This record gives sequence, structure tokens and C-alpha cells, in this order.
Amino acid sequence: MQLSSKGNKHDEIDFEFLGNLSGDPYILHTNVFSQGKGGREQQFYLWFDPTQDFHTYSIIWVPHHIVFLVDNTPIRVFQNSESIGVPFPKNQPMRIHSSLWNADNWATRGGLVKTDWSKAPFTAYYRGFNSIDFPNSSPSPSSKSFSDGNWEAKELDTKARRRVRWVQKNFMIYNYCADLKRFPQSLPPEC
Repeated sequence: MQLSSKGNKHDEIDFEFLGNLSGDPYILHTNVFSQGKGGREQQFYLWFDPTQDFHTYSIIWVPHHIVFLVDNTPIRVFQNSESIGVPFPKNQPMRIHSSLWNADNWATRGGLVKTDWSKAPFTAYYRGFNSIDFPNSSPSPSSKSFSDGNWEAKELDTKARRRVRWVQKNFMIYNYCADLKRFPQSLPPEC
């Protein structure tokens, strides 16, 4: 699933499953583009097999941050760092897209594994899809924190921050903010 605007300087928020070899864990890939520039990838193994049941994958996109969640567990937070010159996707309307596409030139073990087209057709199933426009919605009156459903909270509360750290410590397999080979001179400023 992705949110994306149009044009050369498009904004995009990605939440994607990368292909795998049968029996290998699935990789959940996240990325944020702003003004046509991406390269802000984080990748995770999940703590469950995503093919065995339906799960909830959510993106909370508000002016101060983007939060990626799996079954209401925050796995990644991308802060609005415009104050230090990092573009943030907030000025272009985006549409929701979902598709199956061939990215075997990079996505499957770095392009080492190619798509086995003899297994086609490929399918994806969705259940309970929902989209909420936050400016026109309000959190539950009992919601006092991010963990309680106040998704517009400017900061994650202690419980949500602890959950992000748990996921990132135990399941993150790639973080652009730690890739010194890719950024040998200095890491991106938001890191």
C-alpha cells in the first residue's frame, strides 16, 4: 500500500511487502518520499507470518509526523524535521494505491531472486479497509494518549515509544539512518 501524489516532485509514503523465497520470512518495507526524494527506507521482519491471517497495517500521516503501525503496534515514526531543512510530505494531496508489482530488480534479496512467473496469477486480499481524514474526525473522548487512540498526539506516549523500540530492536533488519556504507560522509540530517 502506498500514498502518493503525482509529478516529478511527488510525495509518497510506502508500506510494502517484499517478495521472498518459500520459507523465508517476509520483509515489510517502509519508505518516505518528499518532493521527489525518497531513500528513507526501514525494513522489518514481522513477529508473525502475515500469510496466515489478516492483519491491520496503518499509516498515521499528520503534519508533525508519520507513524507506521502493524496491528496497532507502532513500528516506525518519521518526524517532520522541516526546521532542519528536511522536506516533509504535507503540501500535496495523495491518493491511496495498492498493487502487486514486479520489483525483482531490487526487492527480492537485492535483486538476486527473480519472480517465478509460472506461479501467476498473484493475488492479494483485503478486509476491513478504512480511510480516515483526521481534520474531520476526532479521537474518542476517553483517548488521552497515542496508545489510547489519540492518533493526532504530537508525540508518542511512553507506551508507544516502548513498543517502537521493541520492534526496532527485535525485528528491524535495515535502517537508512544506520547505513554508513550508503552515507559514508554523514548520515541524513533527520537521523
